[in-house]
Amino acid sequence: MKNIIVTGTSRGIGLELALQFANAGYHVLALSRNTPKILIENSNVTCLSIDLSKEEDLTSVAQFLTSSMKKIDAIVHNAGALLLKPFEEMTSEEFENIYKVNVFGVANLTRVCLPFLTKGSHVVTISSMGGIQGSMKFAGLSAYSSSKGAVITLSELLAEEYKERGISFNVLALGAVQTEMLAEAFPGYQANISASEMAKYLFDFTLTGNKYYNGKVLQVTTSNP
Repeated sequence: MKNIIVTGTSRGIGLELALQFANAGYHVLALSRNTPKILIENSNVTCLSIDLSKEEDLTSVAQFLTSSMKKIDAIVHNAGALLLKPFEEMTSEEFENIYKVNVFGVANLTRVCLPFLTKGSHVVTISSMGGIQGSMKFAGLSAYSSSKGAVITLSELLAEEYKERGISFNVLALGAVQTEMLAEAFPGYQANISASEMAKYLFDFTLTGNKYYNGKVLQVTTSNP
């Protein structure tokens, strides 16, 4: 049974992905601030209620990995924070808080997990088309989109640094998916891809994408936004 860590499992893509892995027989460590009952009731899921923006919360993850999981086959960094606000009205604290989740949360959790990653492990970071250089940009998303660009570069660097250990790092830059976060960023917009449909793509990519890619950024989108 493979061990999979999924972050941001309280709703949307993360929730759907955790359920798909669990229902397929994988052992899932679900990390989010809020824990849905449907995950708690699944025997293949272990839920830890943590805030990825707080480095001290990751102590419980390290303890669980040491005592129970021992080995990690894949991580899906799906958790994300979004702020829709004009740049000049944004406080430095608000800007920093987005980075604490979207960038530092990814970096700190990866660091905690590294001792448990082995040859063949796959680390997938969910970015956004807004983080792709030269892509269409949208006003009010300066903190969010720039943070999503930062984790792209971070993943490229980690792929290089850990390639000799056989650990793969890849990024999926998603376009519009019908989630609560999309509704926050683009009120009234209807995407043609559901959270469960995107989760199915992520499920397959997490399990097999590292056979073909390492240090790559794949754009997964059919529309703008």
